[in-house]
Amino acid sequence: MYEWIKALHVVAVIAWMAGMLYLPRLFVYHCDAEVGSKQSETFKVMERRLLKAIINPAMIVTWLADCISPGPAIGLRRLVARKAPAGAVAVGRPRVFSRCVKDFDADRNLRSQKFYRIINEVRRF
Repeated sequence: MYEWIKALHVVAVIAWMAGMLYLPRLFVYHCDAEVGSKQSETFKVMERRLLKAIINPAMIVTWLADCISPGPAIGLRRLVARKAPAGAVAVGRPRVFSRCVKDFDADRNLRSQKFYRIINEVRRF
């Protein structure tokens, strides 16, 4: 059972990170679209679906598979020291992107294309 849970965990992490890498690129392209245009509406749907159908479920499956994994026990201190900082960043980034999706959805994006290009590059670190 351990191998199946770990395999599920790996697949979920890959899906989660793929979505997190693609979403900022959509924001860059969305900035170029005219507000209210067909292209803008298409980007809204793409961003919303990516967030709700891929990123959020993959994040939840990743965390659940990691929590229920019956793998070798590590001390609680080591576990918290290793996973808490990474977990804070990993959960914080989708929340920021979720806010951006809501702003684009309401046609109230105030950030420039340059901002999203920088975010698109910074996300790699």
